[in-house]
Amino acid sequence: MNASPSDNLENEIRELIVSALKLEEVEPSSIDVGESLFEGGLGLDSIDALEIGVALRKRYGITIETATDEVKSYFRSVESLAKFVRMKRGK
Repeated sequence: MNASPSDNLENEIRELIVSALKLEEVEPSSIDVGESLFEGGLGLDSIDALEIGVALRKRYGITIETATDEVKSYFRSVESLAKFVRMKRGK
């Protein structure tokens, strides 16, 4: 079974989160792509979200102008972050 491009992007984002936040005790593959990164899940906070935003900008050239409710919703899970990256790259 071959991985689809979306699986690859989600895997890259899981690795990016672990690397950017220095989560040495977390295996990227153990992060459920649909699970909340904040409430429950990994239990991240707003500072972690900023770190992830910086890492996304460096890795994918994505700029996040304003932290609107819509933008915040993309930081809910790996799956939604992958959707956000695809949307921003498509522009």
